[in-house]
Amino acid sequence: MTATDRTPADLLRSALAADAGRPLVTYYDDATGERVELSVATFANWVAKTANLLQGELNAGPGDRVALLLPAHWQTAVWLLACASVGAVADVDGAAAAADVVVSGPDSLEAARACRGERVAMALRPLGGRFPVVPDGFLDYAAEVPGQGDRFAPFAPVDPEEPALIVAGAEFSGAEVVERARAAAPALDLTGPGSRLLSGLPYDTWEGLSAGLYAPLAAGGSVVLCRHLDRLDGDALAKRIETERVTAARH
Repeated sequence: MTATDRTPADLLRSALAADAGRPLVTYYDDATGERVELSVATFANWVAKTANLLQGELNAGPGDRVALLLPAHWQTAVWLLACASVGAVADVDGAAAAADVVVSGPDSLEAARACRGERVAMALRPLGGRFPVVPDGFLDYAAEVPGQGDRFAPFAPVDPEEPALIVAGAEFSGAEVVERARAAAPALDLTGPGSRLLSGLPYDTWEGLSAGLYAPLAAGGSVVLCRHLDRLDGDALAKRIETERVTAARH
C-alpha cells in the first residue's frame, strides 16, 4: 500500500489507514452455502485478537513456527496476518511435529497431535462457531479469541528480513512476501483500489496465497475467496462474478 510497507502486517495497517470500511475478504463455502464479508476494520480486529492469543496465551514470538493445517478460509487468512504481526513463521500445511504451535481444522486433528507445543482447533463453522465438543488436547479458537484485546502490540519488533512464511517447501521473509505480492498484482489484473479478485485456488501454494490474500492486500483491492467452487455450474459462477462486482478471477 505504501513504499515503506515491509511486512504483511504493514500492508494491513496501511489498508486500515486508507479505507477501513471497504471490503477486504468475502468468503464463500459452496458446500455449506456460507457467505461472510469482512471489511478491512473487521478483518484487522480478528487479526489483532488472534495475534494477542498467539503471543499472550500461546507464548509464540519471532521465529517460532506455527503450522497451519487449514484450508483456504477467511480464518486462515486471519492466522496468516496474525503470525506476521507477531513475527512467527506461518508454515502452511507444515509438519506438526516440527512446530511450536499448530492450528488445525476439523479434518486434520490427528496430524496436529504430533505437535508437542500448543494446539489450537478451528471448527470452521459458519459465523465462527465453536466445536460442540472441544477436541481433547486442543484449545477451541472460537471460545478463546473473543476475549482477546482489540489492539495488538508485539513484545519484540518484527524484522522484515526474517522468515515469515513457508508454503510448498519454499521459505519467504516478510519483505519477500510483500515484494512478491506487489509483483504478482498486475498479472492478476489487480490495478488498485476497487479491484476485486475471485479466487478458488487452495492455500497450499504461493499462487493460491497470493491470489487469495496477499496480492489483493498489496494492491489495495479485495478478494472473493471461494472454497468448494467446483460445486457451482457456469451460470452460478457468472452470477457470483456479477453480484460481487468481480474484476478478475483465478480458479
